[in-house]
Amino acid sequence: MARYLFPRWSNKVFPMVIAFGLVPLAAAAGGGLYYYGGNKHLEVGYSPEQPVAYSHKLHAGDLGIDCRYCHSNVERSAKASVPPTETCMNCHAKVRTDSLKLLPVRESFANDTPIPWIRVHNLPDYAYFDHSAHTSAGVGCVSCHGRVDQMPQVKQVEPLSMGFCLDCHRDPAPSLRDPSLITKMDLDTKSTAVSLGTGLASLNGRTVKPPLHCSGCHR
Repeated sequence: MARYLFPRWSNKVFPMVIAFGLVPLAAAAGGGLYYYGGNKHLEVGYSPEQPVAYSHKLHAGDLGIDCRYCHSNVERSAKASVPPTETCMNCHAKVRTDSLKLLPVRESFANDTPIPWIRVHNLPDYAYFDHSAHTSAGVGCVSCHGRVDQMPQVKQVEPLSMGFCLDCHRDPAPSLRDPSLITKMDLDTKSTAVSLGTGLASLNGRTVKPPLHCSGCHR
């Protein structure tokens, strides 16, 4: 009778490793590559259709609503924050109360469930970005997000790549203005700050020195 080094049941181990190990791993890798390697995160132009057709051109442009009314944490938090439905209802409890386009907003408010907004600007998890650090330094919203006040549907206008960020850190002056004017979209930023050399700028007599080392963005 022949004797084998491994028991008969070990013949099933390799197929199980393939089925329950490598296949899910390959699926996760493929899904991650599709999600983060596509145009919507690496290239300019990503503009998803939102669950509610919110026009920044109407609200921020025509009506002149300040960015900070909706993105209320942008000056004190790393995240700008997506406004809760209550913020929308501050106006729409009395404005266009019968609009079918705003039905999802009213349902969200009545059911106490968030509107499933689709994120447009999405940095990878390994990149640390603090909105409050940039707004307090005087970086205007338009420097990264473009003329949002002219967008009926928000789109990504800058690559938000490491090269894009480093270009600004090496010469921050063109993106700086008085912190009280960070939401003014049509301001000529070049007249409000002075370049002092690589990685240095002067704004209202205050030196701005963004980090150029790796740990500034990768922590």
